[in-house]
Amino acid sequence: MTNADPTTVQLLAAALFALALVHTFSTKFFEHLAHTRPRHAGLLHLLGEVEVVFGLWAMVLVLGLFALEGSKAATGYVDTRNYTEPLFVFAIMVVAASRPVLEAASSLVRLISRVLPLAPGVSLYLVLLGLVPLLGSFITEPAAMTLAALMLRDRLFADPTSSRLRYATVGVLFVNISIGGTLTPFAAPPVLMVAGVWQWDMGFMLGHFGWKAALAVAVNAAAAALLFRRELAGLAAEKPSEATPVPLAVTLVHLLFLAGIVVFAHHPALFMGLLLFFLGFTTAYQRHQSPLILREALLVAFFLAGLVVLGGLQQWWLQPLLMKMDSNAVFYGATALTALTDNAALTYLGSLVPGLSDDFKIALVAGAVTGGGLTVVANAPNPAGVAILRGSFEDQTISPLQLLLAALPPTLVAVAAFRLL
Repeated sequence: MTNADPTTVQLLAAALFALALVHTFSTKFFEHLAHTRPRHAGLLHLLGEVEVVFGLWAMVLVLGLFALEGSKAATGYVDTRNYTEPLFVFAIMVVAASRPVLEAASSLVRLISRVLPLAPGVSLYLVLLGLVPLLGSFITEPAAMTLAALMLRDRLFADPTSSRLRYATVGVLFVNISIGGTLTPFAAPPVLMVAGVWQWDMGFMLGHFGWKAALAVAVNAAAAALLFRRELAGLAAEKPSEATPVPLAVTLVHLLFLAGIVVFAHHPALFMGLLLFFLGFTTAYQRHQSPLILREALLVAFFLAGLVVLGGLQQWWLQPLLMKMDSNAVFYGATALTALTDNAALTYLGSLVPGLSDDFKIALVAGAVTGGGLTVVANAPNPAGVAILRGSFEDQTISPLQLLLAALPPTLVAVAAFRLL
C-alpha cells in the first residue's frame, strides 16, 4: 500500500481530523446557539467546549475502527498510542495552579515588575508576556502557560479591558510560550520529540534557537505593551490580599512536587504517583489551598488525548508533504501546518526520516514552534490557556478566527527572528 493509495481507515481518519478542525473553529457558533436555543443548551454548550472537540471526534474514529476492522484492531490501536503528554499536562496544570505555587510566582513577578520604571499595569504586562514564557524553558511550557494565564485572568482581565487588548494578549502569549520554550532541549514538546534522536544539547539549543526566541519574545511583549500602554496604565492598583499567607514550608513542598513532576516528565507512572501524593498533601493542609483546577486540567488532557488518537493516522499524508520541501520551504510549510495539527506531531514525523540535513532539521523545528500560537491545536499548552482565559471573553469563548488574526503579528516577528538572524 503506497502513500498515494491510502487505506479506508486512513481516509476516515483524515476526514474526521478535518471535521475536528472545522468544529474547533465553530465553537463560538455553538455557544451562541446555546443562548438562543435553551431547550438544547446543555448539548450545545458541550459542543461549544473547545477541549471536547478532538476527544469527541477521536471517539467517532474508534467506533469506525470497531466497525471496519473489529475490536482487536480498534483496541490495539488505542492501546499503542502514547498518552504521556496529555497525562503530563494534566499533572503540571493541577500543581502549577495551586495557591502556594501561584503566590510564589506572583511575588516574583511583582518584585520584577516594580523594578521597571513604568506604570504598574504596563510593567506587570511586560513581565507576564516577556519573562514567564521564557521560564517555560525550565519549568516546561504547560506550567508557564498555566501561571501566565492565571495571573493575566486574575490581575489584568479582572478589570474592564477592551476586546482588542484581550485578543492581542492571548495571541502574544500563545506565540511567546511556543517559542519561549526553546532555550533548553527538554521543555518544548516539539523539541522534546527530536532532541534525543538528533543529539541536540543545551548549547545547541541556545546557539540555534534560544537567543533568537528570547529576542522575539521581548519584541512581541514590548510591542503589545506599547500599543496598549494607555489602557494598561489605567488599570486599578493591585488590592492587598486579605487571605492568610501560605507558610514557607508548604510553598517549598509544592515547589518540590512541581520540580519532581518536571524531572519525571517522561515517566507517567512516576509523575502521576507524585500527583496523587500531592492531592493527599493538599487535603491535609486544605486551609492553605484554593480549589484545584481539576476539571479544567481534565478537559485539556481529554483534548490532547483526542489529538493523539486522531493524529496517529495522519502520517500517510503529512510526512510525504514535509519531505518534498527544501529547508527554506519546510520552515514556512511547518509554520502553516502547525496551525492544523500539533507541532510536536510534525517534528516527530521528521525524526523518523534518516539522513536529513542539519539545515532541514533546524528549519523544521523552528517552523513548528513559530506557528505554535496560531490556533488552539497548534501547541500542547494552548488548550490550557484557553481553558483558563475563556471566561474573560464574550460568550465565555475565545474565537479561533480572532485568535488567528491576533497571533499573526507576533508570529511574523518570530519568522523574522528565525529566518533573518
